Amino acid sequence: MIRWLLLLLGGVLLGGIVHLATIFFLPRTATQDAYSRLTPIAPVNRVVALPAPAAEKAVMPFMDPAFAEAVCRYDLASGPLKLTVPVSNAYTSVSFYTHNDIAYYAINDRAAGRRAIELDLMTAEQRSELPENEDVTAADLLIVESPTLTGLVTIRALAPEPALMPIAQNIVAGATCAKFNLPSKSD
Repeated sequence: MIRWLLLLLGGVLLGGIVHLATIFFLPRTATQDAYSRLTPIAPVNRVVALPAPAAEKAVMPFMDPAFAEAVCRYDLASGPLKLTVPVSNAYTSVSFYTHNDIAYYAINDRAAGRRAIELDLMTAEQRSELPENEDVTAADLLIVESPTLTGLVTIRALAPEPALMPIAQNIVAGATCAKFNLPSKSD
């Protein structure tokens, strides 16, 4: 009886190890991740609207046809980026992902509380180069620190009715993702 329990325990333990190894290493070996799929159609540091999903094919899996979507494939090696996204009356969201598809920040129009979502995207090293200004508060300047130099920013605008899709498409088309120069600490 003890032999069977040890055998069962060993099988469960081995199965758990195989399961965890698969969960952790399979995403790193996948060749068709989001970054790879978007590389041919999205230039670096520029917002590109994604085509509407069709039943037979979509740029990305599980795209919602009620949303107009755009993406900015970023590279912070040459400096930080300023992201500006106009907000819609229905719903607008911006999500940030590393090169390995790990989400690290998201904001929507309700949280931004403005007519546009404006933020600066930079690495921790680039942020440390910013001058300290006591007059500027966190509410005045939204800074997102990227854990990696490359990644994706996805922009989504809801069209609550199919007739409102052109408005949602104009919202994501009005988004910008452009490089800017850091002010020096001596300024």
